[in-house]
Amino acid sequence: MPIALLALTLSAFAIGTTEFVIVGLVPTIANDLGVTLPSAGLLVSLYALGVAIGAPVLTALTGRWNRKTVLLSVMALFVLGNLLAWQAPGYSSLIVARILTGLAHGVFFSIGSTIATNLVSKDKEASAIAIMFTGLTVALVTGVPLGTFIGQHLGWRTTFLVVSVLGLLALIGSALLVPKDLKQPAPAKLSSQLKVLTQPRLLLVYAMTAVGYGGTFVAFTYLAPILEQVSGFQSSAVGLIMLVYGVSVAVGNIWGGRLADRKGPIAALQLIFAALALVLLAFTFTAQSPVGAVLTVLLWGAFAFGNVPGLQVYVVQLAEKYTPHAVDVASGLNIAAFNVGIALGSIIGGTVIDSLNLMDTPWIGALIVVLALLLTRLSGFLDRRGAAQAL
Repeated sequence: MPIALLALTLSAFAIGTTEFVIVGLVPTIANDLGVTLPSAGLLVSLYALGVAIGAPVLTALTGRWNRKTVLLSVMALFVLGNLLAWQAPGYSSLIVARILTGLAHGVFFSIGSTIATNLVSKDKEASAIAIMFTGLTVALVTGVPLGTFIGQHLGWRTTFLVVSVLGLLALIGSALLVPKDLKQPAPAKLSSQLKVLTQPRLLLVYAMTAVGYGGTFVAFTYLAPILEQVSGFQSSAVGLIMLVYGVSVAVGNIWGGRLADRKGPIAALQLIFAALALVLLAFTFTAQSPVGAVLTVLLWGAFAFGNVPGLQVYVVQLAEKYTPHAVDVASGLNIAAFNVGIALGSIIGGTVIDSLNLMDTPWIGALIVVLALLLTRLSGFLDRRGAAQAL
């Protein structure tokens, strides 16, 4: 694999840490700022909305920029956003900092995915994306548990200061490792960008992404309070359990990429979504037991992120077929779809907690993932029908 993938992975690590560390800090921030759990959960939702806006809009606006220049610019914005979070005096200013950081996140993963697929042969595309997204999984294994520990012992603001340093290291890594002569795709015309938004096959994949990825976050956003209030863990143990989750994510991400390469995205996604729905349903019952909770979280991590490579390579494949002059934009919209799913999932989770119960979040998330499975089967059917008509 090209060394440029290592640079993408380094940046993804820093971004992944700031994205997911908030999950382990939801109870801490809620207590410190005097807000409810759903209000603290909105920090997940609003960050995701920043990503959803940043991915398609800023990707399109920077379409004529050199790819390395874009990478360095978004990493600089990322560092700034986390410094603002470190200095945030209250809830409102923290929201602004999270949205700003989310904007940088959206552009990075949009162009990163297309750069990754352009660096390798056709049969290695899903694996290349999986390697880049390994930065997220390594962040879950090391950055998020460490950030949670720091936030619980030194204050959540210190966590964002540490993440700022990580971002600066990633910025330096990108400057040193990313080549200057990256393939520069032709900027998409406005008509091409609009074509992406009106292409039914791509819209179906975006729905698969939003629903399939978002279903997890109905419960995952509130994993820390579930572990503390239902499973009976001390807050100091949450970081360790996030480490267990992160290890399983790392394995599941690579496995999901290889499965998509071997069986094709649709077959892989059907298997992963079915397993994920079953695991979420099981967590409704196993969360009552400390041992059962940890074992279920282990399985949950493997399937929750195993769908990422398949979804991203699938949208790139369809974009190359239906909107070949706007593949970057199509990829950016799928990154937006991931984060629309996160935002909606965490908002739904907060609504469930307000109106029902904390432990109603897992089974409701499972139902949402089942919908993603049905959408995936529909997309597979349309693929087969289109192939038959082409004969």
